[in-house]
Amino acid sequence: MKKIPRLNTGIPLGICATIALISCGKTAENKLPNIVYILADDLGYGDLSCYGQQRFSTPNIDRLACEGMLFTQHYTGCTVSAPSRSCLLTGLHTGHTPIRGNKEMQPEGQWPLPSGSVTVAEMLKTRGYSTGAFGKWGLGFIDTEGDPNAQGFDEFAGYNCQRLAHNYYPDHLWHNHEKIILHENDSNRTGAYSADIIHKATLNFIENHKDKPFFMFYPTTIPHAELVAKENYMALFRGKFDPEEPYVGIDDGQSYRLGPYGSQPEPHAAFAAMIKQLDDYVGEILDLLIDLGIEENTIVIFASDNGPHLEGGADPVYFNSSGILRGFKRDLYEGGIRTPMIVKWPLKVKAGTISGHISAFWDVLPTFADIAGAEVPENIDGISFLPELLGRKQKQHEYLYWEFHEQGGKMAVRMDNWKAVQLGVNKNPMGEFELYDLSKDPGEANNVASSNQEITEKMEDIMNQAHTPSEVFPFSYEPTTINP
Repeated sequence: MKKIPRLNTGIPLGICATIALISCGKTAENKLPNIVYILADDLGYGDLSCYGQQRFSTPNIDRLACEGMLFTQHYTGCTVSAPSRSCLLTGLHTGHTPIRGNKEMQPEGQWPLPSGSVTVAEMLKTRGYSTGAFGKWGLGFIDTEGDPNAQGFDEFAGYNCQRLAHNYYPDHLWHNHEKIILHENDSNRTGAYSADIIHKATLNFIENHKDKPFFMFYPTTIPHAELVAKENYMALFRGKFDPEEPYVGIDDGQSYRLGPYGSQPEPHAAFAAMIKQLDDYVGEILDLLIDLGIEENTIVIFASDNGPHLEGGADPVYFNSSGILRGFKRDLYEGGIRTPMIVKWPLKVKAGTISGHISAFWDVLPTFADIAGAEVPENIDGISFLPELLGRKQKQHEYLYWEFHEQGGKMAVRMDNWKAVQLGVNKNPMGEFELYDLSKDPGEANNVASSNQEITEKMEDIMNQAHTPSEVFPFSYEPTTINP
C-alpha cells in the first residue's frame, strides 16, 4: 500500500490532504462498525472518474475514494451476476461456490443458494448485526432455501429475479415475502422508477438501525441494461455524446417488462445519466451517515459485480468502460472480472491511498469476520484484507481462480503478475492456453505461453485442482436466460 497523488479524480489534491489531517485528529468509539457494501451492476473498471473516465464525472464516488483507499487489483467473483454474488456472500471462488451460473427457476428467480451455505449476513448476525439487502438478489426465490430472509438478511427489498431486474419500471418488487404491486406502472406507464424505490429503502434501513451495528448490502441494478434514466437526469446529458445510435427494443407485447430491454433513442446520454443517478445515490448515503452522527464508525465499500455489458444499446467502447483492460462482461480477461473497489473507514483507513493488493470477492467474508470478531467458516477460499486497510503486513493469495460455464466454458487463474486464460474447455479441456504477464501487459495483448512453459504447466495444475464438480452446475452447463 502506498500514498500517491491521485489521478483523474476531478478532486483537488489539497482537499484530500485536508480530509486526512482532520481525520487524524479525531477519536472513535470502541464498538463494532457499521458496514455499507454498495455493489453496482455491470459497471466497468473505467466507468468512474477516479479510475480514469473522461466523458463524465462521478464526484461523490470520487469523494469516497479521496476519503478512503482505492484498490487497483480487486476482482469480482465471476463475469456475470449470480455466481459473482455467490462468491461474495460465501467466501468461495467459482470452483467451489454453490451458484456457478445464471440458472433460472419457475415461476420467478434463479437457482437457490443452499441452506447449508454460510453467508456474510449470517456470520455478522452472530455478532449482533442487523442485516439488510436492497436491490437485485438472484440467489433464490421467495420461500426457497435461497430466499434472502433465509440466508441471513433481516430485511430485503427489491428484485428477487435478475431477469426482471433488467427493466426499471416493473409491475412489482418484493419486500421480504410481500409482493409489492406498482400500479403506477400499469398499462405501460412509467410512474415508479424502481431504483428510486430501492434507494429510499436503503436510507430508511440506515436511519432505523443507526443505534446498533448494521450490515447493509446494496446490490443496485444500475447501470445494467435496459438503459433508462429519469428525465431530469437525461436532460443533463442529452446532445453531449452525439452521434447517438438508437436502440430498438421491446416496448409492448407478451414479453414486455419480462426481461427484454426497452428501446432507447439516446443510449449514450442514458448511460451517463444512469451513472449520475448512481453517483447521487452514493452521495446521499454518505451525507446521511454524517447527519446521523455515525460516519466515523461506518465502513463504506463500493464495487461492481462484473465488467461492462454490451446489451440494450450500451457502448462500452465509446466510454472506454474497461479502461486499459481487455474484454467485457462474459469475458475472463481483465475487463470482465477486474472491478473498482473503494473502501472508506474514518480513523482506520488512511485517506487518499491507493492499494495494489491482489484481492477478490471471496475475500470480503473473511475481512468482515476479521473486522467484527466473528468465526470464519471452514474451508473458504478468501483471505482477509483488513491488514491492507490498516497499513499492516498483508498475507497474499497463492492464486485466484475463475470458471465460467457459458460460451463453451472458460477458466482463468491469476498468480502473482501472471494471468492464464483457457477457452472452450467444455469441448476441448486440452485446448489452447493463453498466458499474459500483467506487469508488462495489463491489456492482455501478448500471449507468452509458448515461451514460459514452466509457468504454463503450473497454471494448468491449478485449474485442474481448483474445480470441485457440481451436479447442479456441471461444466457443460449452458444457461438459456436473457443476459442476467
